Amino acid sequence: MSNLLEHTDTRSAHVGHLIEAQAWTDAALALIDLELPQWRVRRLAYDDGEWHCTLSRRRELPDWLDQPIETRDADMAMAILKAFAGAREISEPLNRTSVPMVKFEPLYEAICSDNFG
Repeated sequence: MSNLLEHTDTRSAHVGHLIEAQAWTDAALALIDLELPQWRVRRLAYDDGEWHCTLSRRRELPDWLDQPIETRDADMAMAILKAFAGAREISEPLNRTSVPMVKFEPLYEAICSDNFG
């Protein structure tokens, strides 16, 4: 377990060094690798003045079967960071139980039958 923690600390330090060096694109990619290891860059392309970034959990599946995160920005690092934020948002577990909540409507209504008159 301590080996895993040391590895994580080393990777975290690596991201910190990339940020200090202002290597934004490398830092964004390292952050994805550190925080969301199940996600991979599926597509990173420059088209008509914008960078398009697509992150995917299942790169081997065709696009129409996958649920990728697609973003774009004029800056490559920002396009990657936007995709990271989108992937992180859908990857975080919701505070729900494993059994869905069901709202039951009461089968009866309580009424007051006392005569106060």
